[in-house]
Amino acid sequence: MLPKRSEFFALLAAHSERVLASTNAMLRLITSLGVSKDDVAALVEEVNMNEASADQIKQDMLAMLHKAFVTPLNRDQVYALTLELDGVVNAVQDVAQSVAIYHVSEATAASRELASMAVDACTRLNRAINSLKDKERSEETVNLCVEIERIEEKADAVMQGAIKTLFENEGDEDAALLAIRMRQFYSRQEKVLARCKESAQIIEGILIANS
Repeated sequence: MLPKRSEFFALLAAHSERVLASTNAMLRLITSLGVSKDDVAALVEEVNMNEASADQIKQDMLAMLHKAFVTPLNRDQVYALTLELDGVVNAVQDVAQSVAIYHVSEATAASRELASMAVDACTRLNRAINSLKDKERSEETVNLCVEIERIEEKADAVMQGAIKTLFENEGDEDAALLAIRMRQFYSRQEKVLARCKESAQIIEGILIANS
């Protein structure tokens, strides 16, 4: 049987929900740094579980695209959006794994702010994808995409400011090494926002193609 129109949108919505769930877990993970090692370990595992679930949804969507003669949205754009959503979840997983890689033992104000911005962006991304199926909501969808892009711009400024502060305050060798590690950590956090922005731009392209 050919896939129904609703199945495409249901998979996109499910995928974006995994994106949001993983980002929420990342925020709680960063908030737990320096508070509870047990919570940190459990939240890393929660991120990994969401990534595995999102990966299965991605495979289901790719299989559906392969067998469908007709798709409700441009096939290439759906494919690109699916891969970009997968990229957001992978970026979130990279942040979670970086806690151990870069020996991040405590959350900084900047890391908490970046994590919170990621949740804000993914919340809007989830809403934008859920509204895609309704042409009457195209203006709402566009506005959500614009908001995501603005959040990413603010996040980039937060990251650059945090990195600047790190190297202004570096003193001995240990402080310099900490600055290098945290720069990499902040960069991985900002990448989550960058992938959200790229997802939003694909959604804008879908709206234009279907207007």
